[in-house]
Amino acid sequence: MADILRAVKGMNDILPSGVPRTDKLPDSQLWQWFEDTVRSVLGRYGYQNLLTPIVEPTALFVRGLGEVTDIVEKEMYSFVDSMNGDKLTLRPEATAGIVRAMIEHNALYNGPLRLWTVGPMFRHERPQKGRYRQFHQLDVEALGYPGPDVDAEMILMARTLWRELGLVEGRHVRLELNSLGQPEERRAHREALVRHFEQHADTLDADAKRRLHSNPLRILDTKNPHMQAVVENAPRLIDFLGAESLAHFDAVRGVLDAAGLEYRVNTRLVRGMDYYNLTVFEWVTDQLGSQGTVCGGGRYDGLIEQLGGKPAPAVGFGLGIERLLLLIQELGLPVPSRAPQIYAVIPSPAAVPKAMATLESLRAAGVSVLMNAGGGNMKAQFKRADASGARYALIFGDDEVARGEVALKDLRDPAAAQRSLPLGSVAAWAADLRNA
Repeated sequence: MADILRAVKGMNDILPSGVPRTDKLPDSQLWQWFEDTVRSVLGRYGYQNLLTPIVEPTALFVRGLGEVTDIVEKEMYSFVDSMNGDKLTLRPEATAGIVRAMIEHNALYNGPLRLWTVGPMFRHERPQKGRYRQFHQLDVEALGYPGPDVDAEMILMARTLWRELGLVEGRHVRLELNSLGQPEERRAHREALVRHFEQHADTLDADAKRRLHSNPLRILDTKNPHMQAVVENAPRLIDFLGAESLAHFDAVRGVLDAAGLEYRVNTRLVRGMDYYNLTVFEWVTDQLGSQGTVCGGGRYDGLIEQLGGKPAPAVGFGLGIERLLLLIQELGLPVPSRAPQIYAVIPSPAAVPKAMATLESLRAAGVSVLMNAGGGNMKAQFKRADASGARYALIFGDDEVARGEVALKDLRDPAAAQRSLPLGSVAAWAADLRNA
């Protein structure tokens, strides 16, 4: 027998609920509930959905993310198209592709846009709990809006999403906030950082030494415990911010304060991409070990021009779906059941045509129905009905069908009496079942 082919390491199957598996990856029921919640929340804020290709030109990410970033240097899945020699990359993040699409289609011609997308991203890194080589991300962007009001809206919208998912801000997730100022302010801070780290060169690890003159801000994000003291004593970017940058940051904080949202100003908070400016934020948790960030984002006013478009402001965030769903599982939060309302028990093949016609009428009326398929005796079919999680069983027995009826049994209330319903007036009782 041929060897079993398995998924690529770090790229996982999302399976239906009930399929046994040894890992803790979320099943498709949890996944679908999350996506339904996202559509509901973002729709209430006026955000529109879009989809962009999984494969993009490699140059898009080199220009957008910066050559001296871990993503570009180490993590991208890049290849040369054998047909035409184009250099292509499986997208490692969503923002650059969205901006490329907006520029290509002149999408901001008629004014600003609020957008969101969800889909797979790819990074070649060591798979671990909550971090995979193919992962899925929710990406939310507001393009063409310069003010701090939209920055604050993004953060409050994330809070709404947490609440809808059963997460409590301050307990399950916490907000950290910072400002990166503007490029000229960062340049002054950068020079001060380089001087500071040069004075402590013997403390820096190899990664920090490599970044010292190319991207010293990323040294502040180090996890090396031997470097924490020198990082803590490094110059703070917030001390280099001018009046306009501070006013923008204060305005964001003012909205969050008025909304009663607690947060911590983390002056060491940076983002992994070079294109951020002004507001940056992360939602973090203590429940997932070292993988504490569940959502991160901020403002990136220069990226659209950097990728060849007309200058326009922008702000957004990305959310790792696997990591967030793992958090929900770890906390044991309740997830609404997606069980069918009805399980159709059909003991005799002769009843199948009438039964299926009835079930189509029920579905057309908005009732979710799972039909027994493949036969089986009554005992076996009722066992399947119970396992399905359905509230009711509709029993298409030969005697009932001959009388123009179907039997309704409440599977969740053993004391409830079984009753008969007329097959000739499905619409009359379908609404009662739909709302039960």
